[in-house]
Amino acid sequence: MTMTARPYNFSAGPAALPEEVLQQAAAEMLDWHGSGMSVMEMSHRGREFISIAEAAEADLRELLAVPADFRILFMQGGGLAENAIVPLNLSRGGAADFVVTGAWSQKSAKEAQRYCDAKVAASNAEGGHLSIPAAAGWALRADARYVHICSNETIHGVEFQTLPDLAALGSTAELVIDCSSHILSRGIDWSRVGLAFAGAQKNIGPAGVTIVIVREDLLGHALAICPSAFDYRLVADNASMYNTPPTYGIYIAGLVFQWVKRQGGVAEMERRAIEKAGLLYGYLDGEGAGFYVNRIDPACRSRMNVPFQLRDESLNADFLKGAQERGLLQLKGHKSVGGMRASIYNAMPLAGVQALVDYLRTFAAARG
Repeated sequence: MTMTARPYNFSAGPAALPEEVLQQAAAEMLDWHGSGMSVMEMSHRGREFISIAEAAEADLRELLAVPADFRILFMQGGGLAENAIVPLNLSRGGAADFVVTGAWSQKSAKEAQRYCDAKVAASNAEGGHLSIPAAAGWALRADARYVHICSNETIHGVEFQTLPDLAALGSTAELVIDCSSHILSRGIDWSRVGLAFAGAQKNIGPAGVTIVIVREDLLGHALAICPSAFDYRLVADNASMYNTPPTYGIYIAGLVFQWVKRQGGVAEMERRAIEKAGLLYGYLDGEGAGFYVNRIDPACRSRMNVPFQLRDESLNADFLKGAQERGLLQLKGHKSVGGMRASIYNAMPLAGVQALVDYLRTFAAARG
């Protein structure tokens, strides 16, 4: 099966998938491995789908070097639902601290207030979500069950380059990370993490699957009001089959995991991410600095989501029209921030970023 040249899709999510994955899914759509069924038609308890789910879990464990004492759960509801599900499972109705570095961690803190004593320990809101507050200044409470961070803020383009060491800060709380928008683009230091969750639709697959990776000893503490389908203990004990899981999304995620392995694993994804981000930021900071601007602190710029503005915003519509004509799609920034945003996830090839930089250069020369 061949595919014609496709546009470069810079959508923040749902985002572009590797073409090889789309080709394989298309080839297997009507008949998965001679079963006579599409994956969408299979029983989630049948041997065919169970083999798909088990392989996906094993590949993800290998890719992220997930320790044996962590459970991998395939859930539903996206990252937004986890903002409720995490406090329902981990807070025990007590305290939880939040570090706000952008829109998503802000949503997380607000939602958790419905279920526990959620407080903001640090925030960059006053400065416009342009940096990460120094960990030494976080107001962490001694009785906090966990500390929540969004390790990559999709909207504002702020990324933790290293995870905080809560023990070194004198905290006994568990670290919870929402890594939805940069999962599989860099490794995770599991010695610092109690729970990580990620919506799939940015770097793993279609919308509908939520990955939760949680240490075994944190299971079994759900509040009485927690819906049974969202009780991590029940989900883990039933191998993510307590209710019907998002089967096709898990299948696609599994294909993406196999694709990442063929490329060289997470280490290779990180190398590529550094190269792509370096190319784009290098142009914005250098040759393009008089025409474009990125205000994020260079120490915490995201490798996945690059927001930028045209200094003359009256040119925004023309910029987007020209980009569309060149096959550079979904570059409009989030409505809360404005400007532009290029999301350069694992599936975006270096050639796509080169094409974007070429267009940025051409547009600036014509309109500058």
